Amino acid sequence: MERPLLEDIRDRLDEFTSTEKRAAHALMANYPVQGLGTVAQFAEAAGVSSPTILRFVGRLGFPGFSEFQKKLRNELESQLNSPLARSTTLGEQTSGDPHVSQLLENVRETFEHLPKGELDGLIRLLSDEKKTVHLIGGRFTDGLARYTAAHLRIVRSGVNHIAGQQGNWLDQLLGIGPKDVVLVFDIRRYQTEIIQFAEAAGKQGATVALVTDSWMSPVGRIASFVLPARVAVPSPWDSSLSLMAIAEVLIAGVTRQNQQNAQERMRALEALRNEIDPSTEGRLGGPDI
Repeated sequence: MERPLLEDIRDRLDEFTSTEKRAAHALMANYPVQGLGTVAQFAEAAGVSSPTILRFVGRLGFPGFSEFQKKLRNELESQLNSPLARSTTLGEQTSGDPHVSQLLENVRETFEHLPKGELDGLIRLLSDEKKTVHLIGGRFTDGLARYTAAHLRIVRSGVNHIAGQQGNWLDQLLGIGPKDVVLVFDIRRYQTEIIQFAEAAGKQGATVALVTDSWMSPVGRIASFVLPARVAVPSPWDSSLSLMAIAEVLIAGVTRQNQQNAQERMRALEALRNEIDPSTEGRLGGPDI
């Protein structure tokens, strides 16, 4: 899979001048739409000059602004592609299993380019028991939110999985504020109701974090932490393997941060289960605890 431009920009931030960094941040905050207007519009949004935008584009390796925009339009098309549209571009399998190879490559590429500061910062945030953590996902990512919440509830208190009908989300949104963290799982084609929930939570003071794909859910515009994963495979369907890997790294990180408390909670949970059903004694352990 061709590497998204957004990843390249994120990896090379330290190479840019101060004004070029302002251009980069403006683009990342509204990617890729910010770069699809005129040079003057991009410059105004970033608070820099038009020549700065052209230097920024040149530093990214494009001979001109039109080539830069062509790349953005191609990525936008990839964002919006439906499974049906992707199914028409698949080549015939020749040898080996390209799907498995791409799955493994996706995980490797995801963690190679994952911003470590973002990952460590999110683990610390999720480990703070003064914060209540709410997890939410879309049609295909709700299972990841549920999985992560189920594990986090074992090692810390104050974890809530936002599930069920959208109308019921508002009841939970009502109590979200500055002492809350909302962890969103959202991949293309991004769901409007998930974006609206995250934006509303952010306006109420919550810290929003996002696990998304390489093209970046619009939730990234208001998220304090963003963890992008590779999801494209030779299939009409995007893969959740790298997303699951990120979820498991977050779970392991929070468990390490709260190791003593996590062990105490695990022991208490095992004792409670043995009390309710003595036949389970000695058979509990691992992630099913």
